[in-house]
Amino acid sequence: MDIRLKRIYDEPSDDDGQRVLVDRLWPRGVSKEAARLDVWLRDAAPSHDLRARFHGERADGAWEEFCRLYAGELDGHRVVVDELLVLARRGRLTLLYASQDEAQNNAAALKSYLESVAKP
Repeated sequence: MDIRLKRIYDEPSDDDGQRVLVDRLWPRGVSKEAARLDVWLRDAAPSHDLRARFHGERADGAWEEFCRLYAGELDGHRVVVDELLVLARRGRLTLLYASQDEAQNNAAALKSYLESVAKP
């Protein structure tokens, strides 16, 4: 599987493959035309409460705790997870996110989760 991450604010590329926005809210200042999305999967995003909690806590261990809780939420959204896995198996999948943090964001946690549950 070839899963990549990209900020929605970065220029779309022909190399992106399937472009999937995995944020619950539409990113500010980005038109739907400029985003060049293939699909917007709001239900792939963490719950509002989990997202707010993570952004409120940046203490040691907060990222690991976020990933653990988010994985639990994703376990309950198997339809969305399966849809993403199907897209990833068809070719390159680019998960789009709006966060300024390029290392610790929901798309990065989602990519790790998808790679861990993917069956060969």
